[in-house]
Amino acid sequence: MNEKAGKFPFTRGIYPKMYQNKLWTMRQYAGFTSAEKSNERYHYLIDQGVSGLSIAFDLPTQIGYDSDHSMADGEVGKVGVPISSILDMEKLFKDIPLDQVSTSMTINSTAAILLGMYIVIAEKKEIPLNKIQGTIQNDILKEYIARGTYIYPVKPSLRLITDIFEFCSEHIPKWNTISISGYHIREAGSTAAQELAFTFANGIAYVQAAMDKGMDVDIFGPQLSFFFNAHNDLFTEIAKFRAARRLWAKIMKKRFGAKNKKAMLCRFHTQTGGSTLSAQQVDNNIVRTTIQALSAVLGGTQSLHTNAFDEALALPTDNSAKLALRTQQIIAHESGIVNYTDPLAGSEVIEKLTNELEENAQSIIDEIDSIGGAIQAIDQGWIHKQISKSAYDYQQSIDNKEQKIVGVNTFVENEEPIKELQAIDHDLVDKQIKQVHQLKSTRDNNAVQLKLSELKSVANSEDNLMPSIIEAVRNKCTLGEIADTLRECFGEFNQS
Repeated sequence: MNEKAGKFPFTRGIYPKMYQNKLWTMRQYAGFTSAEKSNERYHYLIDQGVSGLSIAFDLPTQIGYDSDHSMADGEVGKVGVPISSILDMEKLFKDIPLDQVSTSMTINSTAAILLGMYIVIAEKKEIPLNKIQGTIQNDILKEYIARGTYIYPVKPSLRLITDIFEFCSEHIPKWNTISISGYHIREAGSTAAQELAFTFANGIAYVQAAMDKGMDVDIFGPQLSFFFNAHNDLFTEIAKFRAARRLWAKIMKKRFGAKNKKAMLCRFHTQTGGSTLSAQQVDNNIVRTTIQALSAVLGGTQSLHTNAFDEALALPTDNSAKLALRTQQIIAHESGIVNYTDPLAGSEVIEKLTNELEENAQSIIDEIDSIGGAIQAIDQGWIHKQISKSAYDYQQSIDNKEQKIVGVNTFVENEEPIKELQAIDHDLVDKQIKQVHQLKSTRDNNAVQLKLSELKSVANSEDNLMPSIIEAVRNKCTLGEIADTLRECFGEFNQS
């Protein structure tokens, strides 16, 4: 084949030597009932060899409520760490060198607020902003499609996203301003081709929104990144990652006129498929995760999270998280895969699948364009219907045993429940809520009201929101208070 790694359209990889020069970033997604406990896990993971942190936030944090809000009842610290204020953020990153560790934050509706907190923490540690690196997910369109942690209507949500693009391009050059996510679309039941198509349709909408704001695609384009799922079909997944690079490079060059090579690169994080984990015979998940991780590495990922075998049942224990990390380390240091760039290039199967996935994804993108673009397709429920149908078809294939899942619908066994699972510490939940109450009663509330008022004025103008959000964070305004101020200005999204 004529294509070469590091050359347009980057099918074979975004760098000529790929892992021969630098391994992918090894991340393990984690967040627990308190910032202190989460910080302990991050230090543990760093000691075990992770090269990047990946922060899981609880549901109230994701949808803009403080831990003491009535809407947060029963959800504080359940699926991730609760962050209500800069004080929580300080505990979360205690003794972690932000200029040496890359941090990924899975946060969307409140992404600007959490990024603001991260910036203030860097300031407190006296780390220049041009030295911090990481990623904020910041992908609201897929929330309307597949995940549901939205707050504001589409237009102001896109404004927040493009404000982040603009601010980071000027102040935080090493920060990935968005992680356009196919992962959750695949978890909701899409096919591999739909995962690519819906992800890139959203990406097209973000790029267009930024350009409509007067931003230069060659300036903000290099800070875009993606997030894909590694599912069970090894060859399909490898081909999907190759097709993704080719397709996005063509979109950026031909559709948006990008000239900067870095703006054409589809740089992506991969996570092994959470929906493929089974609660039955959980040890089988170790094998599933290994195969999925292999597809990501053979497909040229830039960073990787491997799910722990017990995550179908609970947040991972120290032991299961370590084993998941060791899976990556063994692939990196013992398999020999890293000695070759795109080692399956030229395979008849891989090349055929790559071409088919690109063509199928492009066909779906064309159909979305004919509807009026991703936002219109979301509003009409078209994308959601396509995913729902694919999810139904896949579940039917499992139910009728056309698709065999070992331990679930074939080779089934009676087994004892697992005893060693991570549990929620309700005392820590109570402590978190009390700490939020204490902060609100002891801070300078006059300064808080002043900064929230200033934020409201900016929200009602066309100015960039990031400086006002950062200033509010510095003055101990809480995440919920900042989110509520924006709710007053923007309203809330109602799913029709």
